[in-house]
Amino acid sequence: MDQKKIDRINELAHKAKAEGLTPEELRERDALRREYIDAVVGNLRTELEHTYVVDEHGNKRKLRGKGGVMS
Repeated sequence: MDQKKIDRINELAHKAKAEGLTPEELRERDALRREYIDAVVGNLRTELEHTYVVDEHGNKRKLRGKGGVMS
Protein backbone atom coordinates (compact mmCIF):
# COMPACT_ATOMS: atom_id res chain seq x y z
CA MET A 1 0.00 0.00 0.00
CA ASP A 2 1.42 3.37 -0.94
CA GLN A 3 1.74 6.40 1.31
CA LYS A 4 -1.01 8.33 -0.54
CA LYS A 5 -3.58 5.74 0.50
CA ILE A 6 -2.38 5.73 4.09
CA ASP A 7 -2.58 9.52 4.15
CA ARG A 8 -6.14 9.30 2.80
CA ILE A 9 -7.12 6.84 5.55
CA ASN A 10 -5.80 9.33 8.10
CA GLU A 11 -7.65 12.24 6.46
CA LEU A 12 -10.90 10.30 6.60
CA ALA A 13 -10.29 9.34 10.24
CA HIS A 14 -9.76 12.99 11.22
CA LYS A 15 -12.82 14.08 9.28
CA ALA A 16 -14.93 11.32 10.85
CA LYS A 17 -14.02 12.61 14.32
CA ALA A 18 -14.52 16.26 13.44
CA GLU A 19 -17.69 16.29 11.37
CA GLY A 20 -18.65 12.82 10.21
CA LEU A 21 -18.42 11.14 6.83
CA THR A 22 -20.77 10.88 3.89
CA PRO A 23 -21.92 7.40 2.84
CA GLU A 24 -19.47 7.56 -0.10
CA GLU A 25 -16.60 8.45 2.23
CA LEU A 26 -17.59 5.61 4.57
CA ARG A 27 -17.36 3.14 1.68
CA GLU A 28 -14.01 4.60 0.62
CA ARG A 29 -12.68 4.40 4.19
CA ASP A 30 -13.83 0.79 4.59
CA ALA A 31 -12.23 -0.23 1.28
CA LEU A 32 -8.94 1.50 2.16
CA ARG A 33 -8.91 -0.06 5.63
CA ARG A 34 -9.52 -3.53 4.17
CA GLU A 35 -6.68 -3.01 1.68
CA TYR A 36 -4.38 -1.86 4.50
CA ILE A 37 -5.24 -4.85 6.72
CA ASP A 38 -4.73 -7.26 3.82
CA ALA A 39 -1.31 -5.74 3.12
CA VAL A 40 -0.23 -6.00 6.77
CA VAL A 41 -1.42 -9.61 7.06
CA GLY A 42 0.30 -10.50 3.78
CA ASN A 43 3.58 -8.99 4.96
CA LEU A 44 3.34 -10.80 8.29
CA ARG A 45 2.59 -14.11 6.57
CA THR A 46 5.63 -13.68 4.30
CA GLU A 47 7.82 -12.85 7.29
CA LEU A 48 6.63 -15.91 9.21
CA GLU A 49 7.14 -18.18 6.19
CA HIS A 50 10.83 -17.22 6.29
CA THR A 51 11.22 -17.71 10.05
CA TYR A 52 13.17 -20.58 11.55
CA VAL A 53 13.25 -21.90 15.10
CA VAL A 54 16.63 -22.96 16.51
CA ASP A 55 16.50 -25.60 19.27
CA GLU A 56 18.97 -26.07 22.12
CA HIS A 57 21.14 -28.30 19.91
CA GLY A 58 21.47 -25.65 17.20
CA ASN A 59 19.10 -27.41 14.78
CA LYS A 60 17.11 -25.06 12.54
CA ARG A 61 13.57 -25.91 11.50
CA LYS A 62 10.91 -23.93 9.71
CA LEU A 63 8.24 -22.32 11.81
CA ARG A 64 5.00 -24.25 11.37
CA GLY A 65 1.49 -22.92 11.67
CA LYS A 66 -1.34 -24.56 13.52
CA GLY A 67 -1.84 -28.00 12.00
CA GLY A 68 1.79 -28.19 10.86
CA VAL A 69 1.58 -25.92 7.80
CA MET A 70 1.63 -22.15 7.39
CA SER A 71 -1.66 -21.31 5.72
